[in-house]
Amino acid sequence: MMTEFKPRFLKPSNTTSFLDKDESVSIETTDFIYNKHLSQSIQTQRQRLPIFNNRNHILYLVEKYQTLVLIGETGCGKSTQIPQYLIEAEWPKQIGVCEPRRVAAISLANRVADETGTLVQQDIVGYAVRFDACYNNPKIKYMTEGILLREMMADPLLKNYSLIMLDEAHERSLYTDILMGLMKKILKKRKELRLIVASATLDANELQQFFNENPTGNKKNDTAVIMSVEGRQFPVDIFYVAEPVPCYIQASVDTVLKINSSKEPGDILVFLTGQEEVERTVRLLNEHENLIEQSRKKERMMILPMYGSLPHHDQLKVFRPAPDGCRKVIVATNVAETSVTIPGIVHVVDCGFVKLKWYNNEAHTDSLITVPISKSSANQRAGRAGRVRSGKVYRLYTEDYAVKLADNTPPEMVRSNLTYPVLQIKALGIANILKFNFPSPPPLENLKGALEILYALDSIDIDGELTKPLGYNMAEFALDPLYSKVLLSSGEFGCSEEILTIIAMLQVETVFTKPTTGNSVIKARIQKRLFEVEEGDLITYLNVYNGFIQSEMSQGFCHKNFLSYKSLKRVVEIRNRLEKMIRSYGIPIESCLRSTETIRKCLVKGLFPNAAYLHYSGVYKTIRGDIELFVHPDSVLYTISQPQWVLFCQVVHTTKLFMRDITVIESDWLLELAPHFYYKTTFYE
Repeated sequence: MMTEFKPRFLKPSNTTSFLDKDESVSIETTDFIYNKHLSQSIQTQRQRLPIFNNRNHILYLVEKYQTLVLIGETGCGKSTQIPQYLIEAEWPKQIGVCEPRRVAAISLANRVADETGTLVQQDIVGYAVRFDACYNNPKIKYMTEGILLREMMADPLLKNYSLIMLDEAHERSLYTDILMGLMKKILKKRKELRLIVASATLDANELQQFFNENPTGNKKNDTAVIMSVEGRQFPVDIFYVAEPVPCYIQASVDTVLKINSSKEPGDILVFLTGQEEVERTVRLLNEHENLIEQSRKKERMMILPMYGSLPHHDQLKVFRPAPDGCRKVIVATNVAETSVTIPGIVHVVDCGFVKLKWYNNEAHTDSLITVPISKSSANQRAGRAGRVRSGKVYRLYTEDYAVKLADNTPPEMVRSNLTYPVLQIKALGIANILKFNFPSPPPLENLKGALEILYALDSIDIDGELTKPLGYNMAEFALDPLYSKVLLSSGEFGCSEEILTIIAMLQVETVFTKPTTGNSVIKARIQKRLFEVEEGDLITYLNVYNGFIQSEMSQGFCHKNFLSYKSLKRVVEIRNRLEKMIRSYGIPIESCLRSTETIRKCLVKGLFPNAAYLHYSGVYKTIRGDIELFVHPDSVLYTISQPQWVLFCQVVHTTKLFMRDITVIESDWLLELAPHFYYKTTFYE
């Protein structure tokens, strides 16, 4: 039975650009200075963007106020045009644009390079992301938030920049909040520095008050101001289900088929929570599509997945138009909510849930859990349907349920492991973390837990100061401190060659491809067994990498063994960069000649907080917190006799708490290598 919906109507966005209502402003018109080499079509495209009519307002407010909180819907042009306006207005120093995702930083830099008629890495625009950079002192520099944080270590006052733009701030990622806290301190020291906090949906008043330095209370002395820019938004019809659906995946499939059979024009975007759900839905839709007769071409669909770990060339497929007589159906995670604008979307199917990372302070583990979306996320998803024409949104939850949703998604700061951020803040000279001004203060238990782990890793001393040289060296790595500790300890164990490979392999999503057809699934499993060892996943990764290198990085080797060539090439690049870093610290690059015991002992040196033992009940339990864990089905240990003691790198919460990237260890190693953290006792149940 098809899912039934009740219609509701969402009015088009009526936000407009404005200045302070109590302030009368006279703005002198300024013509654009275009590059003569730009094509007329690019100039026309720039003028058609909603941000174009607000150019002079933006330049005026940036000149007058230190902080501009800019609310502009996705697609209005704020990320690409504002940096160009500032360059055209001849701002003296670099313009830095911070993006929460590396894909966004790279794609925006390429887009601006096209619009300015230059190439990335020339003097106009460049980008810098983790383990990759392409710039030569450009006027506009796109970068991820972690890169800007690391630049602050070398230049705490950011003297090379005249303006910093924090883009997509509504996502409230961990580093967004940290950067806002640090920028507030920097703005007090550098009155000439400017900050733009740009977002599609955000509590602007809260941020304006956070950055506003106005001790007198007189509005004329405000240092922060809010501006809103109208986006391209058409009316959107909202439909709710009449009754709660038992399975939103099946309901999503039914809704797509119902839309497709209605023959209403326009592409379809389906929001689900994770990669597994996306792949399952794509499979179900493809199975239905295969049953359609060739004569009914008007009802045919081109079904495409979209999620963060999808290979780049597959992600690009969603932006290409569908063939004639075929409708494009994109099944995506929340990566399509704000980070990208997919053209042609008219129908949106919203499952009403999102997968968020949440830190368990008792078990000291990060878990991915599925939770209801917030009202702001629901509106953001609905906005995808009103970009090109009037659209329709099908929400797979009732209208009464929608009213009860939280207004905003909890910031990542209050639900994340703070070990690495605290290490970075310490490296920036912030002595008292508890007094640091966060936009959304994290739980004290999370801060306390982070300090305890850093102390156990010997990166801070009993007074909370960074240790020399270990603490400072760990802060320079763009890695989890547990991994940094393993790398910096590898010289003591004489296995730095192997540890470099393992840590580099952990920086990519996966190197194994997952076929969907029956025969290929069996073949992929057989080929994976050739690399598997009883010591666990990390040693298996080492075998995969060594095989790839011995094949002279052959694509044929990857195809034969169902491995991702692009992921392994990425691993090689990351490994080379990490090797240069540890060489600079004087760590010898040497091999332990395949002694897996040495490698696993070295892993214990840094990953000791992530230890678990096999309980007599048949499940694994963490030593700290006594949390029940299970071996992930993708692990090489899933189908063999369960070892007594293991280390894990990650915990994923789906139906259960699953350990991923597991290594077999001995309990005595924990006492030998982490006696300050573990001790042996006897107890009776």
